[in-house]
Amino acid sequence: MLTLDCGAKQNILRNLADRGCELVVVPHDTPADDILRMYESGEIDGLFISNGPGDPAAVERTIATLRTVLSGKPDDVPPTFGICLGHQLLALAVGARTFKLKFGHRGANQPVFNTRSGRVEITSQNHGFAVDPASLQGAGGEATHVHLNDGTLAGFRLKDKPVFCVQYHPEAAPGPHDAAYLFDDFVASMRARKAAA
Repeated sequence: MLTLDCGAKQNILRNLADRGCELVVVPHDTPADDILRMYESGEIDGLFISNGPGDPAAVERTIATLRTVLSGKPDDVPPTFGICLGHQLLALAVGARTFKLKFGHRGANQPVFNTRSGRVEITSQNHGFAVDPASLQGAGGEATHVHLNDGTLAGFRLKDKPVFCVQYHPEAAPGPHDAAYLFDDFVASMRARKAAA
């Protein structure tokens, strides 16, 4: 599994390794051709985009890389999971917009509604930007999680490709295990794609 390191927290990598993932960590500006070559050759089974600091729109090279990686046919796109900045970069890569929050979301008791399960997750968050949901829907994304304090987008997936992400930090586990399933879902996605190949 390939990790685009935009400032990855060690506990994210630990959660993936604990689930049997062999991690290949590369810089955030790794070219798309390298990622696709590794996926096509079977060196990696999936792509993870990490958290990191700052304005996502400023990370232009990573956005361009992700745009290329995601532009292929559904079967050519690696199973992909993003957290926090990774969520924002994936949104920008598919054509959605981000905006600066007035105050940002900080802390370990942020309630998020999972639109697919109907459950509320207690999450840890630390970000100052959010994804515009209308632009995401126009770009082919589907909201999967909504922040209950202010209604901002807290997670999405692509309808036709194996790509999903969340704005919060499931590895921080304030729930304590409310969001651990996200790592399991990512591993299951990689296994399913490999079995179908």
